[in-house]
Amino acid sequence: MSRLQDPVRAGEDRANLYDEITDKIIAELEAGRVPWVQPWGTAAAKAPLAMPKNASTSRQYSGVNILILWGAVIERGFAGQSWLTFRQALSMGGHVRKGERGTTVVYADRFVPNDEKRRAAEAGEEAQAIPFLKRFTVFNTDQCDGLPADIATVAPPPLPGMIEPRVEALIKATGIDFCIGGNHAFYMPAKDYIQVPPPAAYFEPINWHRTALHELGHASGHRSRLDRDLSGTHGSKKYAFEELIAELCAAFSCASLGIVPTVRHADYIGSWLEVLREDNRAIVRAASQATKAADFILGFLPDAQAPAAIPTYTIEGRAA
Repeated sequence: MSRLQDPVRAGEDRANLYDEITDKIIAELEAGRVPWVQPWGTAAAKAPLAMPKNASTSRQYSGVNILILWGAVIERGFAGQSWLTFRQALSMGGHVRKGERGTTVVYADRFVPNDEKRRAAEAGEEAQAIPFLKRFTVFNTDQCDGLPADIATVAPPPLPGMIEPRVEALIKATGIDFCIGGNHAFYMPAKDYIQVPPPAAYFEPINWHRTALHELGHASGHRSRLDRDLSGTHGSKKYAFEELIAELCAAFSCASLGIVPTVRHADYIGSWLEVLREDNRAIVRAASQATKAADFILGFLPDAQAPAAIPTYTIEGRAA
C-alpha cells in the first residue's frame, strides 16, 4: 500500500504536522516572545510591516501560515514579505539559489475515502469526509535570482499620518455600536457593543487604534456576523481561545493597515499556553478564525483604501 493510500500513516503525518506547528508557537511563548507581534523596525527585521503574499499570484497567505512566514522573515532577516514555490520561481524566469532552505507552510482540505463511500451507500447514510493536512515549501524572493525586477520590489509603508484616519473610518463603516469612554476596553456580546477609553487615556495614542481593532475582532464573532462561540466566561479555556482569536485578528488587521502590532493582553499568555498544550490544533484553528475576522473587518474599508484580501494558501484549503 502506498503512503497516500495508508490512512494510518496519513493520520500520523497530520498529527506530526500539527505538533510541529504548535510546539514552535509554545516555544516562542515560553521564551516570552509572541509570534504575531514581531520586532518590526529593529535590526533583526529588515522587511517592512506587511502581510506575507505569494509573489506570483499577489494573493496573501492566511491563517497559521501568516505566523509561520512572519517568523521566518524575522528569524532569517529577509528583506521582503513575498514568497514563491520552486516551480513558480522558474515560471517567472528566475530560480531558487542553490543551497537555499525553504519554509514549510500548510494546506488543509477534506476528502471521502472509497471505503467510506461504500459504507455510506450500504447504510443509506451520508459519507463522512476526512480532513487532511499536507505541507509544501515556499521560498522568500530574497532567496531567488533572475526574477523580474518588480517582483522583489517592496512598496513603502504608509505615512504615519495616514494610518489613524483609516482606522477611524473603518470603525464607522462597520456600523458596530462603538462607544468611547470609561476606563477599560471591552466588547459585550449580549448587547453587541464596544467600549474603548478615549485616546488620551493611552500612553501612546496609536495603542487606542490597536485596542479598537482587538475589540472589533471580538465583535466580528457576533451571531449576526461570523457567528463564533462567545459564551466563554473569564478564566475559561473557551474565553482564552476567543482572546487568542481577537489578538491574532488585531495583529493581522494592524499589519494590513501599516500599524505595528503589539500584545494588548500579555496577561493571557499563560492561558494561551494551557490551551495550546492541551490541543495541538488550537493555534491552527485560532489563526484561521482570526483571518476570517480580519477579512470581515477590513472588508468595510473603501475600495481605494482597502488592502488586498487576506485569503489564499490557507489552512482552510484554498490554493494560491
